[in-house]
Amino acid sequence: MSPSPCLIRIAALLGLIAVALGAAGAHGGVHDLVVAKGYLDQWKTAVFYHLVHTVVLLVLAFIGGSARVHRIGWWSFLGGILFFSGSLYILSLTSIKWLGSITPVGGLLLMLGWLLTALRRG
Repeated sequence: MSPSPCLIRIAALLGLIAVALGAAGAHGGVHDLVVAKGYLDQWKTAVFYHLVHTVVLLVLAFIGGSARVHRIGWWSFLGGILFFSGSLYILSLTSIKWLGSITPVGGLLLMLGWLLTALRRG
């Protein structure tokens, strides 16, 4: 059960992106755009879930593990971040309403990640 350098790097880059998107949504042009469109709360939710679950990915990557449940859980969290936060980011910037129907898929993937983490042995 050794740490995976590749998964650690992916998680670290996701953390970098989360902080950058959080800053973009708090200041300047991106902030002004999402405020004008009325989606600042959605942007903040996307950043919060993105950052929280990035920390989970980082912890799981450091813990390591080769069990199938561990691997599927890690990738479920990653997919959850992409679908949940990603759809909210894009919705906030574009106002494309149907993207809201993708967000729950990401939420389900995040829940699956938590379930599989709970079922993980060792």
